[in-house]
Amino acid sequence: MTIEYADANQRMSQAAVHNGTVYLAGQVPHDASADMQGQTRQVLETIEAKLIKAGSAKDHLLSATIWVTDMAEFDAMNAAWDAWVAPGRPPVRACVEARLAKPEWKVEIMVTAARTES
Repeated sequence: MTIEYADANQRMSQAAVHNGTVYLAGQVPHDASADMQGQTRQVLETIEAKLIKAGSAKDHLLSATIWVTDMAEFDAMNAAWDAWVAPGRPPVRACVEARLAKPEWKVEIMVTAARTES
């Protein structure tokens, strides 16, 4: 059984791959001054890049967990999500309101995806 770890430090890895499945750590925005849509777009761009690096793609998503700091901004987050997710291939998904590690972050997203066929 082989497990690949990517971008790891002592505490965590940004990605792990096992049996053709890619598990990404929760991703947060790099520019917390952006509004909810902007922060969500940043996170989704990061997810897409990490999936590609791990041998997957957004059209191979299996599941997503989304944490937002204020459900009043749920529609704004969904606007960015809906524009990004692969048409006809939405993953199973959960979204909850939560306090995040930094108060300026509005959203954190964690996904699992299948590796693309070689």
